[in-house]
Amino acid sequence: MIAGISSKSYLSSMKPLLLLLFLAIQTKTEAQKADQSIQKLLNEQTLAWNRGDLEGFMQGYWKNDSLCFIGKSGVTYGWNNTLANYKKGYPDTAAMGKLQFTILHVQLLSKQYAQVIGKWHLTRSIGNVQGHFTLLLRRLNGQWVIVSDHSS
Repeated sequence: MIAGISSKSYLSSMKPLLLLLFLAIQTKTEAQKADQSIQKLLNEQTLAWNRGDLEGFMQGYWKNDSLCFIGKSGVTYGWNNTLANYKKGYPDTAAMGKLQFTILHVQLLSKQYAQVIGKWHLTRSIGNVQGHFTLLLRRLNGQWVIVSDHSS
């Protein structure tokens, strides 16, 4: 007995607190795993870009007609259309340069969605360019993919 409370009553009162603690730890673990997976995806995109491999870079995007890319030319829908725009805008490795991402914030919105805010920078012999991006990622079949990209 603790201060006039039976051990059975004490344990019953602790159940909600223990459940909250368990859920907090589980949520933190899920967020850490999502963050690691998303960082890996963006690192793989960077490596592909820096090899001059646009198709490899696009593997991080949702292969679907509903993929949304928003850039300086407006809104583009679809994986194939987005790839075509990349090929048009970056026809060779001189135009592509070397990509560097700086991740400012990764937020797990739910078990299936995450948002990433960051900066991109291209170091190029024809002149450097840079900007910011907001990505919406979705976990599909256990993999994170970019479903919406707003880059400026």
